[in-house]
Amino acid sequence: MTVANSLRLERQADGLAWLWIDQPDRITNTLSPGLLAELEGVLQALAPMPPRGLVIASAKAAGFIAGADIRVLAGLESGAAARDLAARGWAVFQRLAAAPYPTLALIRGHCLGGGLELALACRYRIVVDEPGTRLALPEVLLGIIPGWGGMARLPALIGSAQALNLMLTGKGVDARRAKGLGLADACVPPRVMENAARILVVSGQPARRLPWFQRLANGPLKALVARQAGRQLAARVRREHYPAPYAILATWARFGGDPRAVPPASPASLESLLAHPATASLMRVFFLQERLKGLAKAVDFAPAYVHVVGAGVMGGDIAALCAGAGLRVTLQDQSIERIAPAIARAARGFQRKFRGDGRQIRLALDRLIPDPAGLGAGRADVIIEAIVEDLAAKQALFAELERRARPQALLATNTSSLGLGQIAAALADPARLVGLHFFNPVALMPLVEVVRGPATDPALLACSLAFVRRLDKLPLAVADSPGFLVNAVLAPYLLEALRCVEEGLAPEAVDAALVAFGMPVGPVELADTIGLDVALAAGRVLGGAAEPPRLLQERVAAGLLGKKSGQGFYRWEGGRRVGQVHPEMGSAAARADLARRIINPLITATERCVAQGVVADGDLADAGVIFGAGFAPFTGGPLHFKARGGVSTP
Repeated sequence: MTVANSLRLERQADGLAWLWIDQPDRITNTLSPGLLAELEGVLQALAPMPPRGLVIASAKAAGFIAGADIRVLAGLESGAAARDLAARGWAVFQRLAAAPYPTLALIRGHCLGGGLELALACRYRIVVDEPGTRLALPEVLLGIIPGWGGMARLPALIGSAQALNLMLTGKGVDARRAKGLGLADACVPPRVMENAARILVVSGQPARRLPWFQRLANGPLKALVARQAGRQLAARVRREHYPAPYAILATWARFGGDPRAVPPASPASLESLLAHPATASLMRVFFLQERLKGLAKAVDFAPAYVHVVGAGVMGGDIAALCAGAGLRVTLQDQSIERIAPAIARAARGFQRKFRGDGRQIRLALDRLIPDPAGLGAGRADVIIEAIVEDLAAKQALFAELERRARPQALLATNTSSLGLGQIAAALADPARLVGLHFFNPVALMPLVEVVRGPATDPALLACSLAFVRRLDKLPLAVADSPGFLVNAVLAPYLLEALRCVEEGLAPEAVDAALVAFGMPVGPVELADTIGLDVALAAGRVLGGAAEPPRLLQERVAAGLLGKKSGQGFYRWEGGRRVGQVHPEMGSAAARADLARRIINPLITATERCVAQGVVADGDLADAGVIFGAGFAPFTGGPLHFKARGGVSTP
């Protein structure tokens, strides 16, 4: 057995060699320059006496390899340094790919970025059929590109269409999808993974080869495929905001997926990407996300049973989220008839989440139990209230829940507008109440605001943060303040947009300006989506001294509430906006001026929330507004954007 700092090489009696990756003092493996050097040393050591086959696996329960070390990438100070790092990784992985003996990557858990590029350099790949197994090239989300051969090997393995979809979006695939794409040669359960690796690595099975028509897309038809992908990309993201996907497409189409071949002056070069402000901002967003995840590490809280009261859209979707995450859930409402729509919606969600895996869908539905009598309240580790926003109703419910709940159970409200101090006044022990403010749609929105009331026990707040991470969401601790953080900054933003409409600007023009700025959806369409009645109520509470726009008040009075009524500022049918949609209106300068006007109140409100202690600091405020309100990630957050001179607030 040969031991290096992060690698352990074991030669076995059957002639196989096993290379175990296990970086010391880290929960996950990452590909640092040091680990690359160790891997090169191992390959050199194997050269004089080649093994019968080499299996590369992780010794960590947390996964295979979580990608390159982001701290190293963020610390690169020049294009030359980036090019040197790319060249080193490329050379090591090319040596692995050229090994005269068969090689296999045994992938259990996350296999991301450089980790997947390492696996692609092996002759074979086996994925372990577990929920945690995930394969992706997510570099584009950091504003960078796969630099160690992935842009060449992935299209050659699974075809250009599927490969470009993964590389240009950063999306991942689970174990079964990886097998279906041809990214993995086998998908096996954990109990047989090592035996499966032993058999496959010495099987002599030919490496996967694409059908002839898919090979055309990597050869004679490459230019056509690139043009089509470029049109689809342009419809989704703007080059000036997110240059990395354009660099990936150009590197694949013109330079064979080799970033070393891209001239330094090209917009697709490593030098250009490193110099672009979006790259630093997107890496900042990554570290902000890691900080949010870290907020939950202060306590070991592992609930198994959740009781949700209220089977409306929010309550039902929260219950489904918990059941999909493996928790037992009871869902309470006044009758089975009120609960049934939530169960049906959950079934559709599980169908998407588990990609039609009937067994997983059945297990998740079995965990979601209708409970009109509320019997689960006495057994649950966490109780979440998601009923109508009525103070008296919530107070009465929590007074009853406190009597029925276990003494150590966590009591949480999903309120978005009422103060926790008011709700907790009905409790004998107000310290038991916390806020868990989920956002709609629950399954898609990554952030949950964890609200500390005036009397909330700090230990229970820490447990709440851990519970949110258990659901694979990002927890943000906020103070009990009107609108908390996200709604407090969204309300003035939406109201300013609607004032622009009241002044005579077309809703399409307003939305086009903000989409051009980088928001995922325009503010007028967002107001229609959340409900104009909700926007009006929030505006009256959170909009400051100014009266909400008259046009908004008139529409609400007429029952034109937006998406849910079929008509607001736009017309809606079947939950979709209908009518002509103008992607852009007016000159670029006019759109930029309009965007600055509408964003100004959001930035001012974010600054106010920091000053008032709603969040601990400006970095967490930026994280909350990005992950909770969809503020353009390429900016690094509203406060970071202002600090870089993006907007000058009054």
